[in-house]
Amino acid sequence: MLIIRLQRVGRKNDPAFRVVVTQSENAAKSGKFLEILGSYNPRKTASKIILNVERIQYWISKGAKTSDTVNNILVSKKIIEGKKINVSSKKLGKKLKTMVEAKASAEAKKKADEAKAEAEAEAEKAKAEPTSTESSDETKSASVEDSGETQEAPVEVAPESVIEEPVVTEETPIVETPTETVTEEVAETV
Repeated sequence: MLIIRLQRVGRKNDPAFRVVVTQSENAAKSGKFLEILGSYNPRKTASKIILNVERIQYWISKGAKTSDTVNNILVSKKIIEGKKINVSSKKLGKKLKTMVEAKASAEAKKKADEAKAEAEAEAEKAKAEPTSTESSDETKSASVEDSGETQEAPVEVAPESVIEEPVVTEETPIVETPTETVTEEVAETV
């Protein structure tokens, strides 16, 4: 199978790469390739990339696959359409995989805890509300719908706190010597 990938060239601590077409069985450092399609120098400020677009499209049409890094370069240069591939995840290997799994499991646990807390809150709310009045209201509204009459929906009224007011009976007229009458009124109300 043919693959378009990078082949490292350059000195120690000064990498530069060729974009080559080679058999996938060949090692990257073997030097065996069918054709040089371009070059890539990541150490330049603008990451100097030189590509032979016509030949790349030709080899892709013949069935050559691209490596992840070459695919990202071709997508950024808009030679092919698609999304970039996350290359760092393959380089980091098991350590990154375990970190991602741990993060995913922590998020799943957090969502499960939130759902459990929400369900408990709903259960407590359902306990707090009287269910017998709701069922009787539902049966009343169902009987009204069956009879064909149009009435307003039943409105639930919150019970108000009962305040007992003193009962006032007939008021006695106040006379200039009110001491006797006032004491009588106080005695009646108490």
